[in-house]
Amino acid sequence: MTHTTHATSARPPTSGHRLARCRRWARTRALSLATASAAVVRTTMPPKLRRLMRHDFVLSASLLRWLARRRPHGVRDGDTAVAYAGAQSAALYGMLFVCLVETVALAYLIPWPLVHRIVLVIDVYGIVFVLGLHAACVMRPHVIGADGSLRLRYGPLVDIHIPADRISSARLHLRSPTGRLVEIGDDQTADLVVGGQTTLTVELTEPVSFLRPLGSPTSARTLRFYADDPRSALVALAALVTVKTAEAER
Repeated sequence: MTHTTHATSARPPTSGHRLARCRRWARTRALSLATASAAVVRTTMPPKLRRLMRHDFVLSASLLRWLARRRPHGVRDGDTAVAYAGAQSAALYGMLFVCLVETVALAYLIPWPLVHRIVLVIDVYGIVFVLGLHAACVMRPHVIGADGSLRLRYGPLVDIHIPADRISSARLHLRSPTGRLVEIGDDQTADLVVGGQTTLTVELTEPVSFLRPLGSPTSARTLRFYADDPRSALVALAALVTVKTAEAER
């Protein structure tokens, strides 16, 4: 008795299967390259330079979000965004105008093509930087969380997270400090200055730690910061957290 066996051949992969394999390979390859690149950057680049590169990346991303009219970064449903960019808008737009005038003027005044190209690149970078800084401050506002937490920011340079249970009191307090963007006093008081002003003061039950613009760690127990509409910010904060609110005399 003769038995006949029929050989079954495997079906050739379809174009869909091949495309899926290619995508998986590309994702794995991209992740491997990204991981390796991040490791190289961490081991070879100084921390401050890495932080500056991150600042530039955030400025570019914020500019794209601003132009696309996307919602502010880090503001979820139920959160309250507290704007602070208004105090410096005039100064930044003034800087932008100066950069534009300088770019046009130097294009006519510099006769050497190579020097002209170098200066043009520097001027264009300056224009993009100013626009990116303004966009980052608009798209990364202070945030009063739905849980009563407070997040104080200045573009990509400062990001301070304050849990709700650490907020002891908040009050209106207009000040005009001089100095850098972030000033830390001997009494653990931090000034986050915008446009040469701070308008709100928040006192904490215990210090919070955060990073200065170039990455050095510090801490503060009293935080003074600027808000375009400090009264509304104070009302929103008081509605979520049991704090002692008062209006300081100006």
